[in-house]
Amino acid sequence: MKVLIVDDEPLARARLQRLLGPIAGFSCVGEAHNSQQAMKMCQQLQPDVLLLDIAMPGGDGLQLAATLTSQPVPPAIIFVTAHPQHALDAYQVCPADYILKPVSAERLAAALARLGNRTRAHIERQAVTDEAISYQLGSTTRQVALSKVQYFIADSKYVRMVFEDGEALLELTLNQLQQRFPEQLVRVHRSTLINKHYFSALRAAADGKHYVELTNQEIRLEVSRRALSQVKQALKLHRN
Repeated sequence: MKVLIVDDEPLARARLQRLLGPIAGFSCVGEAHNSQQAMKMCQQLQPDVLLLDIAMPGGDGLQLAATLTSQPVPPAIIFVTAHPQHALDAYQVCPADYILKPVSAERLAAALARLGNRTRAHIERQAVTDEAISYQLGSTTRQVALSKVQYFIADSKYVRMVFEDGEALLELTLNQLQQRFPEQLVRVHRSTLINKHYFSALRAAADGKHYVELTNQEIRLEVSRRALSQVKQALKLHRN
């Protein structure tokens, strides 16, 4: 899997590249010293994973991560930072992990091993027909077809899945779901994904906010300002 290292400190980048070397299945495809350079390299190299510092001049890693996670198939984000106080803000963008410096070889290897199906490489290998989602109901594992799921919304430590016949809590993240079903799901807010096949209308409210309305749902789901233009484009393409 392709890894991009993003850190404004040359020694930190060199250390991460040295630790990454012996880990099978991962290779460093580039290094960036700030967010702007990292964004360009992401567009060019399409990395599966970012090892991303947070405190950097000219735009911090949190802003970069928020931009990347709004993409249809974002790379997995592993924050690597010397500042534990950023952890709460960092988890708002659903990272794969959060590592404190100085990084040990064991800690980095464990973070990469836990990526599972969060990466672009896994998504590209998935079958197109993989359109069912498993969930637990008591001690029973059940499945619901994605075609029956209307939206997903972050709910504390879980994601709540709302479908035609009910709802369920999932241990998957919104990022994992969006990576698994990039053609069907649209992120309208950092905490909300909708199934575009249930899209009914996009409304502007008197308070300046925008909301999506879904077929057979009375609830309106807020669209963030950051996501608005991408939501309009995605839903326009869907209708066409």
